[in-house]
Amino acid sequence: MTQQPQRGGFFSNLLFNIIIPVVILSKFSGPERLGPAWSIVVALAFPIGYGLWEMRQTGKLNAMSVIGVISVFLTGGISLLQLDPKYIAIKEAAIPGLLGLAVLISQKTRWPLVRTLIFNAQLIAIDRVNQALDQRGTQQQLEQSLSLVSYIVAASFFLSSVLNYVLARIILVSPPGTTAFSEELGKMTALSYPVIALPSTVVLMAAIFFLLYRLKKLTGLDLESLLVEQNSAKDNDKEATETK
Repeated sequence: MTQQPQRGGFFSNLLFNIIIPVVILSKFSGPERLGPAWSIVVALAFPIGYGLWEMRQTGKLNAMSVIGVISVFLTGGISLLQLDPKYIAIKEAAIPGLLGLAVLISQKTRWPLVRTLIFNAQLIAIDRVNQALDQRGTQQQLEQSLSLVSYIVAASFFLSSVLNYVLARIILVSPPGTTAFSEELGKMTALSYPVIALPSTVVLMAAIFFLLYRLKKLTGLDLESLLVEQNSAKDNDKEATETK
């Protein structure tokens, strides 16, 4: 069997591209530690380094690393320039908001993002699914289902955008560049998971479960046959049995 290029997982993406950089900016940007300028340099090293590692492994650009770099630049720049905290709130809302718009706009192109995010070869056994769809003549119904899934995915990003903005406006009240502001940024990061990531993840998971439900109906395949990991496990068991 051909070995697949090693990719970073969801949690490692989140850790190196978002969490660690934000913690550095919020906890180590004071003059008694790294200082504003060096904290940005160190924070940038994590998404850049992780993005270069995954590019070397897969030959593809890591979108999460790009978002991480942009986020660090914006947050660090606002702090260095000591702009009004409302600009942090706008930045926090803008990134997921733009991702939601990108999902909707991409539906009108030949490369809908929902296929990259959910209906992809890392999660779904695409070849087996397409074969079953062709046999049943249900390809068009799948496209309709993917269109609906796109709206659900976009809704998860828009929800994150609104919650990001509200949370930032409530917590960030001190002038950027001050110790109080750094502490508030750290507090916002700590609250972002239960307040933002959890609700958005629930909506995103609803989109995944809906797609799997529709795929089962349209292909006649069971869940194990639809998922890549389950099929890989089956193939490995089959090879082991044949070897014996």
